[in-house]
Amino acid sequence: MKEKIGMISLGCAKNQVNAEQMLYLLAEAGYEILSQPIGADAVIINTCGFIDSAKQEAIDNILAMGALKEQGRIGKILVTGCLSQRYQKEILQEMPEVDGVLGTGNYADIVSSVDALLHGETVCRFASIDDDRIDGVARVLTTPEHYAYLKIAEGCDNRCAYCVIPSLRGRYRSRPMEDLLQEARAMAKDGVKELIVIAQDTSRYGLDLYGKRRLADLLRELCKIEKLHWIRVHYLYPDEMSDELINVLADEPKIVKYLDIPIQHINDMILRRMHRRGTGEEIKQLLTKLRKRIDGLVLRTSLITGLPGEGEAEFEELCAFLREYRLERVGAFAFSPEEGTPAAKMDYPDSEIAVQRAEIVAELQSQIMDEVNASKLGEVMEVLCDGYDTEAGVYVGRTYADSPEIDGMVRFRSAEKVRTGDFVPVLIEGEADGDLLGLAVEVRTK
Repeated sequence: MKEKIGMISLGCAKNQVNAEQMLYLLAEAGYEILSQPIGADAVIINTCGFIDSAKQEAIDNILAMGALKEQGRIGKILVTGCLSQRYQKEILQEMPEVDGVLGTGNYADIVSSVDALLHGETVCRFASIDDDRIDGVARVLTTPEHYAYLKIAEGCDNRCAYCVIPSLRGRYRSRPMEDLLQEARAMAKDGVKELIVIAQDTSRYGLDLYGKRRLADLLRELCKIEKLHWIRVHYLYPDEMSDELINVLADEPKIVKYLDIPIQHINDMILRRMHRRGTGEEIKQLLTKLRKRIDGLVLRTSLITGLPGEGEAEFEELCAFLREYRLERVGAFAFSPEEGTPAAKMDYPDSEIAVQRAEIVAELQSQIMDEVNASKLGEVMEVLCDGYDTEAGVYVGRTYADSPEIDGMVRFRSAEKVRTGDFVPVLIEGEADGDLLGLAVEVRTK
């Protein structure tokens, strides 16, 4: 009988896909996959190293596993992902509890690496970050069976001034469309009803592989997969959205009218310092165009506060934009000077200012969210049931306006039993702490 493996995956959904691929390779090799680390002969910590908070979370998990290792409750510790790619030498030198590290170009080496660890070897493997050997590998899904992520590309070519992703993940590499469709069909056959399309920049899909952007073509083909009910698209860059793509997003009924478009800021000078393409006015024109073209559109974005050069005037311009354009979902992040990036070399203000501004944006957005939720009272909305909260005695689910693990939930009662993965019409009766409250008016399965 093969040894037992535990996995802790941190960071974004793109990292989670890599974790699922590694789990598949290990399972195929005969290892037993545990749902939690206790009792594992080896624990893999798949890390994020994007910003300070993510690095700290990874370090905390390594230390926690180290304590379990010292107690004899787990065996070896292998660190993979972005933190290990970025700080390979430091991890091995400064964290003696770690037995091995793998870079982001070495996910396909997971079986031989675990084999080596369990035979007492120290593992340190780093191939090219442009290595694609993991692409197309099947996965052990770690999401609930009714939704899953489809990663359509790896890496990034945008080179934003504050971002380390290109140095950790390499150049942008699109996956062949037929491979993606085959993977999506297999997941739909296994019960996936909501497919979440992800990449560092989904709107660039196909440019490197086919010589032109082909996200619109890919989405059309995904919509033909019969058992998929919702298709959600994340991380569309504002300067790359063609009329063809907008038309597909608007006209295909399976594509939920929820778009994640990271704009980062609205002030022209700050956008230039970020090395972002386009201007604030062009962003506003795009958002206006999308609102007119796509009925019921919910917009999500991410913003960075406190970037070097952002004074009170630039920050107020950002707040005024939010008050006027009333985006439904906003994530605000305080600027974090990441070593190796152009922004880290700039003269930046006290980090407390960046944090305070992020808090101001969060408070402003909370007010907007409350008003958006209040506007839903009395409406019957389609909700995808994610499960049952036994403590509260209610079902929990999401509308098209809510991406899993990111946005809010709908907490609803039902006179009939609702299964996880069912789509249920729910009458919205109230809201609390950012979540909607409601009553199922009819239960049907899709």
